[in-house]
Amino acid sequence: MDPRFVDLLTPFLKFLGDQEITPETSLREHGLDSMQAIELLFAIEDTFAVVLPDEDMNDATFATAGSLWNVISAASDTAGTAQEADRTANLR
Repeated sequence: MDPRFVDLLTPFLKFLGDQEITPETSLREHGLDSMQAIELLFAIEDTFAVVLPDEDMNDATFATAGSLWNVISAASDTAGTAQEADRTANLR
């Protein structure tokens, strides 16, 4: 997981205490509620310059830090591929 993601996620987990965030960290058990999930989503999209697909906005995605990171990572890969295609098209 990207350190920026861990730094972004930490303030949303009010019950985390001094525990380390791992891929298995349960977001709900550590205090992420539905309203905070929306705020977190906006922060993720701003920080990582991605748009998370609507079909990934579900309880499974927000279950653990790892499941959320996997969706962000996939969206980042897709965004990077699209940007590269745009750059290549502009060179022609």
